[in-house]
Formats: sequence, structure tokens, C-alpha cells
Amino acid sequence: QVQLVESGGESVQAGGTLTLSCTFSGDPDCMAWFHQTPGKERERVATIDSRGALKQYSDFVEDRFTISRDNAKKTLYLQMTSLVPEDTGMYYCAADFDWNSCVRGPAYWGQGTQVTVSS
Repeated sequence: QVQLVESGGESVQAGGTLTLSCTFSGDPDCMAWFHQTPGKERERVATIDSRGALKQYSDFVEDRFTISRDNAKKTLYLQMTSLVPEDTGMYYCAADFDWNSCVRGPAYWGQGTQVTVSS
């Protein structure tokens, strides 16, 4: 069983930076951040494997966002830079014990944290 709790979401100006955190229980292999805006499906933003060696990013956030994890602290991070209004939305932490499942549809989800980027 994996439990996930996100934090760090807030309102920021365009061009600013923000770091989201997700504390987790258990030992999930793959973890990911997803982004959702009202009326749209959740979109995967970034994915990381158990050791942090393999990372994948969506085209929209590549070179602006960095995913990392500290297994000793049981915390997943998403460092967000050069924020734009389109980054506004709920950010969810997700996890699974299989990479493909993590990419397509993780089994475990947090409650989400809201990020608002104003121009």
C-alpha cells in the first residue's frame, strides 16, 4: 500500500519558480507528477524510476521542470521554473510498482495541490 501527500502549491507570477513535494509511504518503484485543469484529463508531466536514474518529461515542461526523489526522506519533488499561465492547475503525485503502469495509469494517487500562475 502506498499513501501520497502533496504540498507546495501556491499562486505565483509568470516567470517564477515553485517546488512541489510529495511525501510517500511504502516503497513504490515508479513515481510521477500529473497536471489537470478543469474539464480536461490528467496529463503526465514527469516520471521517475525507483533510483532516480530514469526520468521522462512531457514536451511542454522539458527543460523547465525537474523531477527528483529522496528515498531516505520518502519525498518526491517537482522543481518548476519559468512558469507560464498554462502551468496553472492541480498537480497530482502518483506511484506504482511497474513503470508501464506508472506511465499509463498509476494505481496510487495523492489528493493534489493547486498551482496558479498569473501573468
